[in-house]
Amino acid sequence: MVNPANLTTQKRLASSVLKCGQRKVWVDPNEVSEISQANSRQDIRKLVKSGLIFKKPQASHSRFRIREHAAAKRLGRHSGHGKRKGTAEARMPTSVLWMRRMRVLRNLLRKYREQGKIDRHMYQELYVKSKGNVFKNKRVLMEYIHKAKTENARIKALKDQAEAHRLRNKAARERRAQRIAAKRDALISGEQQ
Repeated sequence: MVNPANLTTQKRLASSVLKCGQRKVWVDPNEVSEISQANSRQDIRKLVKSGLIFKKPQASHSRFRIREHAAAKRLGRHSGHGKRKGTAEARMPTSVLWMRRMRVLRNLLRKYREQGKIDRHMYQELYVKSKGNVFKNKRVLMEYIHKAKTENARIKALKDQAEAHRLRNKAARERRAQRIAAKRDALISGEQQ
């Protein structure tokens, strides 16, 4: 049997024919004598066709461990103090958090205004309050709107009640004045007779 070290030329030619590196060339160890006779690219092509030489398949680069790790990170693992490189501000900038919060609040206000749940005056008031960091999140803003609307409704009901009371009193005063005037007229006409 010929020493396998003599197949360097064949491996070099095969790598050129197969368009891959020499480490990817597989030669049949049982047919070393036949392969060692090949000294041209044409001979190598024949051996490739007969299956004595072929290109090894590409080694797979498994993503199993990466997927496992990513799934664990989604559950909040691997993010303790020892895994952190940047500052808290660098990892999640406060400006980004602020923009997210503002967009959520402003979208809600716009939606409520379009649906007619709030009027433009209340919209403006709440918009400015949002900008002034009054509402921590969407839930707080919704609760505030709900309370404000009930309070406004209560004030309106009280105003209407007071107005009705005023009108009733005014009507009563007018009737009383008419009665007094009628009595006075009756007294005056009685004295004249």
